[in-house]
Amino acid sequence: MIKGLHHNAYRCRYSEETRRFYEDFLGLPLAGTLDIKETKSGRKTETLHTFYRLGDGSFLAFFEAPDQPFEFKHQHDYDLRIALEVAPADLHAMFAKGNTAGIETRGIADHEFIDSIYSRDPNGYVIELTAKRPGTDQALAPARNHARETLAAWQAGKAKSAA
Repeated sequence: MIKGLHHNAYRCRYSEETRRFYEDFLGLPLAGTLDIKETKSGRKTETLHTFYRLGDGSFLAFFEAPDQPFEFKHQHDYDLRIALEVAPADLHAMFAKGNTAGIETRGIADHEFIDSIYSRDPNGYVIELTAKRPGTDQALAPARNHARETLAAWQAGKAKSAA
């Protein structure tokens, strides 16, 4: 049975630039690195794998792999977003910190059960910092929010439009 998230891994352009954003700006400590010289399939490589620890013990991880082509492209908020939870007071502090540091920081967005701000890391990934409001757990309780019914209606509407 799945116990939780251990880590999500993404490509990065430059490990040090990524470290400055995640450790120095967001405050996630660099917890580990793997200097990979050979893949498990035996391919030679020069890859650095870095891990940043979140407060719950899980990690965000990155691969800098200059020998492997990868197209970094501007991500729309819907395409790829990493959402991290913070306390409400920290959300406001990070909004000010981002603006002071000259980091693109948008928000504060009212999503009814959470508030969020949005930034971009040096790789172009959208980073959402989100703070729960009272009632968040109830808003995300399927028995109360009719999640399955909403999904079924969405699918039915798509099928009807396609016909």
